[in-house]
Amino acid sequence: MNAFEIAKRISFQKQKNYTRFIVRLSIAATAISVAAILITLSIVNGFQQTVSNKVYGFWGQIRISSVNGAPLEGNESIEKNLSKIKFVESVVPFLNQSTVLSFEQDIEGVVARGLPANSPTPFLIKGRGIKNKNDSLSNEVVLSDQLATTLNITVGATARLYFLNLGDVQQRKLKVVGIYHSGIEDYDKQFILVDIKLLQQLNNRYNQIEGYTIALKKGAKIDEINDEVQEQMPTNWVATTIKDYYPQIFDWIGVQTVNRNVTITIMLLIAIVNLLTCLFILMLERIPMIGTLSALGATQKFIRQVFLYQASIICWMGIGLGTTMGIGLSYLQQKLGWIQLDESAYFIKTLPIQFDWVQIAAVVMGTAIISYCSFLIPTLWIKKIAPAKAIKFD
Repeated sequence: MNAFEIAKRISFQKQKNYTRFIVRLSIAATAISVAAILITLSIVNGFQQTVSNKVYGFWGQIRISSVNGAPLEGNESIEKNLSKIKFVESVVPFLNQSTVLSFEQDIEGVVARGLPANSPTPFLIKGRGIKNKNDSLSNEVVLSDQLATTLNITVGATARLYFLNLGDVQQRKLKVVGIYHSGIEDYDKQFILVDIKLLQQLNNRYNQIEGYTIALKKGAKIDEINDEVQEQMPTNWVATTIKDYYPQIFDWIGVQTVNRNVTITIMLLIAIVNLLTCLFILMLERIPMIGTLSALGATQKFIRQVFLYQASIICWMGIGLGTTMGIGLSYLQQKLGWIQLDESAYFIKTLPIQFDWVQIAAVVMGTAIISYCSFLIPTLWIKKIAPAKAIKFD
């Protein structure tokens, strides 16, 4: 009989004893640790990706503006050159201006964000985006659901905007054609979307912009592309990543990585300590067997193999069960969304899940390798067991 057969028999023997209980307890503890690690990874990945995409969806990954914050003149040549850069998905000019939004008796101070008509509207949940015909000025506006609720405005209603320019108040009537919801309260309560030509007309500067937002394709390295964009900038133009514009948001996102690493480290330690304790107890219980095998001529290497196989069986069963539990629970959350969050605090309403199969494979193999290396420590104790005393101990 080889070492693996012996390990399998003593691990899964049917009679009730401490070995059977300890094996099951260790499998369960290992499974819970692995499942907790996988769930933590999927949650943190989903959270970081979802929040980042919300900020990027509103501002793009890179913003171009003047060094001193002064308005720029739109440059089609620069736009075309930037669009040719690899991984650049779109280059969109924008212009922001403070205004007062009024509907019936209610007013609200907001910022009108001017974008080209017919361009995609981020986070649109109702109605449509701003459109125009024959490149004419569009008298339409898209509001956030928060502003729409505050002012009791619905799609199709007409709202008024009051702009202060050079000491004069200018009024514009705009039709509400859409409602957006980003989930980031600072954006939803502050920004409305209008045709950029409306703001340019108010300022009597029909080529004036505040800058450009550059959206990148999936997989792009933001910092590298930002450097490439900067190389094409005229004097006094600067390209800045959105991470640098909103460091407080991305620093907060980065903190989740620290929390993730701490959680994974703790769960790995729990799994390893559990398996080591289990192996020590199993060896203590099998002292008579160790003595008998030694008396029959079994080498220390053979005996160590028996316990290493036994520990490996426990480890892999725990990892397999834990992987199934972790992926299964994460998948249920991804499909059903049964865990809800406070959107005002976390920017997202439903706990997001994102699988990274490379990370999952790394957790499985890493846990197995670390556990196996740890198993070698208690098996060294076998050398100190004298066959005569072990059999007498029985």
